[in-house]
Amino acid sequence: MNLPVPPRSVSSRRELARTAFRIAAAAFTARALAACSHLNSSGDARSQTPTLQANPFTLGVASGCPGSGSVTLWTRLAPVPSEIDGGMPPVAVDLRWEVAKDEQFSSIVASGHTQALPQRAHAVHVRVSGLAPAHRYWYRFVLDASPGAASRISPVGRTMTAAGPGHPLQTLRIAVASCQHYERGYFSALSHLADENPDLILFLGDYIYESNLSRNPVRRHWSPEPTDLAGYRLRYAQYRTDPDLQRAHAVAPWLMTWDDHEVDNDYANDRSQDLESNFLIRRAAAYLAYFEHMPLDPDWLPNGPDMQLYRRFEFGDLVGIQMLDCRQYRSHQACPKPGRGGSNVVQNCAELFEPTRSLLGTKQERWLATGLRDSRVRWNLIAQSTLFAYFDLLPGPGERFWTDGWSGYPAAAQRLLNDLQASGARNPIILGGDVHCHYVADVKADYKRSDSRTIGTEFCVTSITSPGMAQGRVDSALLENPHVLLGDAIRRGYLVLQIERGQARADLRVISSPRDAQATIETLASFVVDEGRPGARRVGPQRKV
Repeated sequence: MNLPVPPRSVSSRRELARTAFRIAAAAFTARALAACSHLNSSGDARSQTPTLQANPFTLGVASGCPGSGSVTLWTRLAPVPSEIDGGMPPVAVDLRWEVAKDEQFSSIVASGHTQALPQRAHAVHVRVSGLAPAHRYWYRFVLDASPGAASRISPVGRTMTAAGPGHPLQTLRIAVASCQHYERGYFSALSHLADENPDLILFLGDYIYESNLSRNPVRRHWSPEPTDLAGYRLRYAQYRTDPDLQRAHAVAPWLMTWDDHEVDNDYANDRSQDLESNFLIRRAAAYLAYFEHMPLDPDWLPNGPDMQLYRRFEFGDLVGIQMLDCRQYRSHQACPKPGRGGSNVVQNCAELFEPTRSLLGTKQERWLATGLRDSRVRWNLIAQSTLFAYFDLLPGPGERFWTDGWSGYPAAAQRLLNDLQASGARNPIILGGDVHCHYVADVKADYKRSDSRTIGTEFCVTSITSPGMAQGRVDSALLENPHVLLGDAIRRGYLVLQIERGQARADLRVISSPRDAQATIETLASFVVDEGRPGARRVGPQRKV
């Protein structure tokens, strides 16, 4: 592969950002701890069992990163989530966790203690091992009482471990979602998603939105746009109070990646949309807050502005999932507007086609190529944050591209297509989000050739609340891009992917309105992919798109 080499200046800027962020984060923690007299001789907070007047589990529970006989459990103590410290005293708190075979916890199979630390916003990430593979469990956290007070027990969550490598798994039911702007609507789609009884949930970016609406919000963010650790923690805490989001987290383990709004709209690597001089310090704060609020393994803790989020997961011999990171390592968008970073819609932009430009970065591209080559599973899922298919926005002769998606990085997209073909990976399906539109597309070996063979399938999920572009623009683009079989930007919802040994079925689910907390649900369309036959075919009764 012809891969780009990052300039030396990027690594030096990152090291400076790491140092600056560590100093800022240490000062933030020190101010919190200084408010408390319960310090030992080294200045660390002593472990305590504080008496809390309010429920400390207001942000719910979650699980993620399922392995063969293992899973990660998450919660954060925040009796007053609208306060920057969550309403917690600045002390380390002992917390007990339990995993059981049943929802009543009559058969507990694993338990232990962990500490919720003030310097981690009293969030905990517990990696539980020694469980049975391909098995469902229930879990909870317990804050044991101080003398004379009652213990506090968290909501109960349900999770599932992965089947062991090579184990003959018969089926896996996956729900896929992205893009949930709190001010744009209620998360009623997530309540319906929880009703789907998935084995696994994939969330493909824009878990929070950093921006605030100026007009017609359904509900309001608590605070201005976040730019530091306190601001991002507060934004995540607000989203985590949503009951529908809590319910979706509690029904199944999540695998996650981010897109741009977890940090800043349209950011690319070390460049923000507004060309902020200290952007990497902001990115470091956003990454740490993301880690603190997601069910990620404890050893995924970011190092300043750097955090390896791309990972590989396998579920027996049936499904392999490559989770990608399309933001942290990418080349800057081509031909931006004067004096700006971020995306643009361009024609005749020579920079767009430079062969060294990358969306994933050199290391991640090689990692993905190796993972596809070594895969022995029946279905290979590539889960990332945006539309992969070539997408020409200009009707008639010529081409026009949006520079923030894969069409803005055509050389990188072609390298992935080449690697996919060279690998021999079976039954590839690309999953994406970001564009607030349900898309279904055939993945072509060469999108520029009408006779190019189909080598895979793409399902790009619409948003939970965020609005899409005008449907008329989508309809015009579909005429220019015949490999895209469906495009619906009108409706909000999610995707359910039922994978079996001989077939994968995708149901595109849509709600009546994100402005309705009691929105109804229906199926927009259904497609199947047959084993050994790349490309999607539409099945069953459909709504007119």
